[in-house]
Amino acid sequence: MEGKERHPHKKSARPKYNMWQNSWFMIRLAWTSKEKKVLVLCLLSAMLTVALNLIHLYVSPAILAAVERHVPVAELMCIIAGFALGSMLVSAASSYVKANTLYGRISVRTEVCALLNRKAGTTSYPNVDDDGFQKLLAKSNDCVGTNTAAAEAIWDTLTKVVSSLLGFAIYVSLLTTVQPFLILVILATSSASYFIGNYINGYGYRHREEEAEHMRHLWYISERSRDLSHAKDIRIFGLRPWLEELYHKTMDAYTAFHRRAQGVYLWAKVTDLILTFLRSAVAYAYLIRLVLRGGLGVAEFLLYFTAAGGFTKWVSGILDGFYTLYQQSLDLSTVREFLGYREPFLFEGGEPVNVTGKNVHPPGADGHTEIRLENVSFRYPGAQQDALQNINLTLHPGEKLAVVGRNGVGKTTLVKLICGFLDPTEGRVLLDGRDIRHLNRRDYYTLFSAVFQNFSLLASSIAANVAQTETDIDMERVQKCVEEAGLREKVESLPHRYKTCLDREVYEDAVLLSGGETQRLMLARALYKDAPFLLLDEPTAALDPIAESDLYRKYNDLAQGRSSVYISHRLASTRFCDRIILIDNGKISEEGTHEELLEAGGKYAELYEIQSKYYKELSENNLYR
Repeated sequence: MEGKERHPHKKSARPKYNMWQNSWFMIRLAWTSKEKKVLVLCLLSAMLTVALNLIHLYVSPAILAAVERHVPVAELMCIIAGFALGSMLVSAASSYVKANTLYGRISVRTEVCALLNRKAGTTSYPNVDDDGFQKLLAKSNDCVGTNTAAAEAIWDTLTKVVSSLLGFAIYVSLLTTVQPFLILVILATSSASYFIGNYINGYGYRHREEEAEHMRHLWYISERSRDLSHAKDIRIFGLRPWLEELYHKTMDAYTAFHRRAQGVYLWAKVTDLILTFLRSAVAYAYLIRLVLRGGLGVAEFLLYFTAAGGFTKWVSGILDGFYTLYQQSLDLSTVREFLGYREPFLFEGGEPVNVTGKNVHPPGADGHTEIRLENVSFRYPGAQQDALQNINLTLHPGEKLAVVGRNGVGKTTLVKLICGFLDPTEGRVLLDGRDIRHLNRRDYYTLFSAVFQNFSLLASSIAANVAQTETDIDMERVQKCVEEAGLREKVESLPHRYKTCLDREVYEDAVLLSGGETQRLMLARALYKDAPFLLLDEPTAALDPIAESDLYRKYNDLAQGRSSVYISHRLASTRFCDRIILIDNGKISEEGTHEELLEAGGKYAELYEIQSKYYKELSENNLYR
């Protein structure tokens, strides 16, 4: 799906994909996901439904006609037994088919879930912070979350539509022998009901942005309340009443929205009820008139009387089916709009980066690789000013670069530009002279081992968290990286050693690592990937300055031969770097080695003096002992 929708995503009250396109999307998905039996069983179920209905239609008239002819009792019993046996066999077959459709339908819905997860997990990074993208994701997840959601329930609807169409065709051929006028009356009233209800039932889609906003707020509050990392704050600061108040207010707003929607849907039901009564009254009055004139016998009257009601049922089934299919199509359209959400980056369609083997070391012209930022400026969407302005910076092969400065001056934005998470608003980011906009961005990401402030610990084993995979784990390499990171003693003291799991929300016997141990696990992960570029975006911000400095030096000792970028607001942690740049107000204000910047007596020297005094005071007060 990546890269196919290059145009800007447009918000519209009308769905991008219509009912037939969405139905075909699901049919094609069932076919390609090797669940063809879903299609076969849907068609078979529809045929059995019509067959059972025809048996029930003809049983009473046939028995009554036999009685009128004064057939022998044995023959009458055979007729009754034949219909009973036929009904039993068809009912049994129908139940068997329905029982065996469930698993295939779940598999198809699971395939839709996989497509959503793949899109969310591989989308261009700017989409992660895109409000429209997140709203579509929340709504799409709701459309596939249960067995009654559109991605699975659509098969019941399609089965109902097919059976109704088959029954409609058979009953039309039957009723035209009496009076085509009946068919016209039923079709006219039913069509009016369809178009009126179709518009009214579109209320939910026309207001989907409002609903998605409520759902997003509910999801956020629920997730934050369950997040173990917030447990201490919730208890210490007594946040439970506040969170409950926020949840109830949001739930009230969500309930009020659905109350309004249900009020609108009620008018569709009332309209359908009035028109149903009208068409039934006309049909029954006409048949009674034929009986009174002697144009129909008792058995024929019963047949056509039942057929008239059955025909109305088939027409209503078609329209109800289309109503439901239309509503489900709105949900599926949301899913497909999410899957087709624009991708600002090139993936498979981009130029390949020279990547060979598991250890990624793509050579430049001289056997090395450099990244250069050329007149780069960046402004976040909706911001009034640039986060970075006219940055010119070259990361030379094997160089250790430190990026320092106060919080909020643009250091993290700079890392995101280097990593290719963002594209500059102005200027270019070049890999060995090639603009990364033209490269396969997924290939480009393989060049980096990065550790950020927020860690992505997985609910899996320690080995899997180091290797970032569940399969083909090189255990010897995992053990070596864990040892180099200084975590071997801790890991091998655990009962399950490298198979120990880390998330207690999933595994009851999982362990919780301390902050320092988690940092070392991140170091082991970075070493395992062995990429040519190492980036550290203040991952040690939660540690004390001395612990941070020690850990940064550990990274430095183990990252020999790689180009490294160390970001910190603590200047003492990066003194070992070959070059230091100071970011201030979105610009590079100073550049040089630690000694050069101190001698220059600028902002770097000023900040270093302030911080060194603070650390000295802490040390004298034994706060670091």
